[in-house]
Amino acid sequence: QSQLVESGGGLVQPGGSLRLSCSASKLNLDYYAIGWFRQAPGKEREGVSCINSRDDDRYYSDSVKGRFTVSRDNAKKTVYLQMNSLKPEDTAVYYCAADITNSCLLDEREYDYWGQGTQVTVSL
Repeated sequence: QSQLVESGGGLVQPGGSLRLSCSASKLNLDYYAIGWFRQAPGKEREGVSCINSRDDDRYYSDSVKGRFTVSRDNAKKTVYLQMNSLKPEDTAVYYCAADITNSCLLDEREYDYWGQGTQVTVSL
């Protein structure tokens, strides 16, 4: 059973927006950096964004910089990924992951817990 649960995926037209959420059933996310990754069909999983536990360090891949925004609400134990100006190439399964070292790196080897993913499809 995954420690993390993603939600908010769906079908959206190019130029549209979605907000993904990542919540934990057993983990206390206050202590973890949270990363967002995605995997498109036939491609390797890639890092998209991360946010550290104190919310004072955020990082974005070049492919989403200026369009995606990561945030967290520790009171709600939830991390969000706001995705604007979506493009067809953003189509993928999106995963959130938790890193106890709080390093906020987009290297999946750093992450200890993963969700099962949510599908995002950008298409007319």
